[in-house]
Amino acid sequence: MKASKHSAKQRWLVPTVPWILRLAGLALVLSGCATPVGVRHVDIQTAYRIHTESALSAEQPSEPSKMVLRRLRLLDRFGAEPAAVLAELHRGLNPSGDDDRLFALAELSFLHADRTGDRAYFLASSVYAWALLFPDDAAGTPLQPSDPRFRLAYDLYNQAVAKGLAAHGKGVDKNEVRLTPGVYKLPFGTLGVSLDDTGLTWGGCRLDRFIPTTTLEVRGLRNRYRTPGLGAPLAASLAERQASAKVVGSERLGPRTKVPVTALLRFEHARASLGEGRIRGRIEVYAADQTSTVQVDGRDQPLESDPTAALAYQLEGSPIYAAEIQGFLRGGAFGGLMPRDRAQDGLAMMQPYRSGKIPVVLVHGTASSPARWAELFNELQGDPRIRERFHMWLFLYDTGNPIAYSAGQLRAALTAAVKEFDPEGKNPALRDMVVIGHSQGGLLTKLTAIDSGSRFWDRVSSKPFDSIQVDPKTRELLRQTAFYTPLPFVGRVAFVATPHHGALLASGRIGAIAAWLVTLPVGVFSQVAQAATLTGDEKLIALLRRPPTAVDNMNPENPGLQVLQTIRVDPRIPAHSIICVKGDGPKEEGDDGVVAYRSAHIDEAVTEKVVRSDHSCQGKPEVIEEIRRILLEHAAAFEGRRP
Repeated sequence: MKASKHSAKQRWLVPTVPWILRLAGLALVLSGCATPVGVRHVDIQTAYRIHTESALSAEQPSEPSKMVLRRLRLLDRFGAEPAAVLAELHRGLNPSGDDDRLFALAELSFLHADRTGDRAYFLASSVYAWALLFPDDAAGTPLQPSDPRFRLAYDLYNQAVAKGLAAHGKGVDKNEVRLTPGVYKLPFGTLGVSLDDTGLTWGGCRLDRFIPTTTLEVRGLRNRYRTPGLGAPLAASLAERQASAKVVGSERLGPRTKVPVTALLRFEHARASLGEGRIRGRIEVYAADQTSTVQVDGRDQPLESDPTAALAYQLEGSPIYAAEIQGFLRGGAFGGLMPRDRAQDGLAMMQPYRSGKIPVVLVHGTASSPARWAELFNELQGDPRIRERFHMWLFLYDTGNPIAYSAGQLRAALTAAVKEFDPEGKNPALRDMVVIGHSQGGLLTKLTAIDSGSRFWDRVSSKPFDSIQVDPKTRELLRQTAFYTPLPFVGRVAFVATPHHGALLASGRIGAIAAWLVTLPVGVFSQVAQAATLTGDEKLIALLRRPPTAVDNMNPENPGLQVLQTIRVDPRIPAHSIICVKGDGPKEEGDDGVVAYRSAHIDEAVTEKVVRSDHSCQGKPEVIEEIRRILLEHAAAFEGRRP
């Protein structure tokens, strides 16, 4: 009986095993064959995100850092005890080289600092990243550029430096970076920092208030030109207190100028010092227009810079936009933007002048300002071919004043600048400048490149100029506004939407109303009128009693403009025309809403570019590209003339 029962049990079990296997197989089929290990197809964007997300892009560790944590069974623990995990990772560092762990420490320290605001971990991140990128002579080899961690390590270092040196405490701007020497706390020791202050002076001005540009979003400019490299890109302000050493031209730098600079925190033997817990570093500051590379461990390293962000930051909330209409109607607006210790002749610069660069003078139009050249300036500065050969100058003037008066100011300012920068006449680049004017600014530009003889004076006076008995100051003002010869240092001119034969809106009722609204600088003209009274020159007195405005000067019927039409640009100075025409009709019959094609066209132009645009075209891509072409042509011609 026992044997038979046992046999029956065995007979029941035998068929059971294959039956279970069949059930398991059926379960796999029903589950879609989902094996414990496998793959699934994703789109390219998802795949790229999986491979590239990091503490900087997704507020979580990158895959290489997660791999280190998983290998050491620390991934879950990092979420609960990040400081303890970082300390354990640090203790396990191999002094002779441990790239995987160093990278994980750099990224995870940054992530922990970003979550807690503890700048000690930001500074630790910068130390780890530096040790990874620059392992010293005997401590291993640097990452290869093909390693995806390579660029991320640079970005971690750059961001960590800015965050680690950020201002902290009550009542401070936490967006500001403080470049201050001292001893800083690290999670594993201390960081002793010194400061090389040679880079804190720029163009004779002291730099202060450093703002990181990586956290600035730029608006209003098409392209953001940023040079990737090493260091924290910052925008620096000019201190109210000037540097002790006087630098020629420093007064031409606007007080609101924002200077793109790079802060480098250079560590000494970082990898070898990690075990000791005592790190030494030095803060170095480099202006983007003066230094583009530094040497680290005997290798050139490009410096990271963000000039577009600095430009946009400079124009954010700038009063220059509000001054445009005031500068047209009442005058004096632009002068109020420049303190008394700055140049008052209207010529401003975005950077200190460097010998060997050709000046490009940008002259704005009516009811406008140099701010309207921002798009052009950004694009040209973003082109190394232009940036290395040219230096941008800006001319500010009250656009309601008589054109002859403003042109005299432009000519005087340029002459003064040439004497300032090159009193001995040894810099040929300075004496081959390009002047570019938009709208009314084009008429001012033309008056730098013509020989008028006495034609303008004969129109306003019935007496020879030499016979006028006035004080020297008045005589110089009259000469400056009535007699023009080609400035010897102007090598090329370009006209953008310029009303050579008058503006559409300057005549008729609109022109009369605009001219009536304009208030001229009474003090200047009344003094000249009083002086002219002594001469008995009734023709000149009548003109000075009611001087014409710029709107009057751009009326096609204006006698002065009609005289200017008859005078060609000096043939030794190449002239270029950029003419705007709206719509797609015949250009000869078109206009830009302010200036007709027939008014903007001049026969002596060596090139003429027609752009389908309205009058405010300074920032249009076609206009910028034509100006770029003109400048490169000028640079080539300049090089061809050099011995």
